[in-house]
Amino acid sequence: MNPDKKIIIDELLERVNASPFVLVVDYNGMTVTEFEALRKNLRENGAECHVAKNTYMRNAIKEAGLPDISDVLKGQTAFVTGENDVCAAAKAVKDFGKAASKAAFKAGILDGDVLDAAQVTALADLPSREVLLSQLLSVINAPATKLVRTINEPAASLARVVKAKFEGE
Repeated sequence: MNPDKKIIIDELLERVNASPFVLVVDYNGMTVTEFEALRKNLRENGAECHVAKNTYMRNAIKEAGLPDISDVLKGQTAFVTGENDVCAAAKAVKDFGKAASKAAFKAGILDGDVLDAAQVTALADLPSREVLLSQLLSVINAPATKLVRTINEPAASLARVVKAKFEGE
């Protein structure tokens, strides 16, 4: 293999190994300015978008031991990787695609599993990590709140009876 190609594949392999996800995006018809706007949106959400030859990415994915997604590696393809929040990255691509009508998901790999375009879109529709954490905390907090209200009810009832007695005289 050409040493230059090996360097590119090794760099892609490093990105793929450092990321828990790889999103495959079709960027056909995008201008350079639009593509830079997409990259900016992704950077703000802790992700990166890179363009590489499909064969290079196919080799990097194979070397990383990830599932084969060769069937979607056709045409103009960009690859999104990140450090942690796949939902934020998918949402950034989806929102950009909705505004520009040019970016579309082809597939994705999340924790070693292949996702089709619909599954990646479903990830993009999830609320942000912060919202999910707050919802989880409210669910965890609900039983404790109900317990405190139940424990306080006899004292509150007594206070209402005493208040009514004094107001009645």
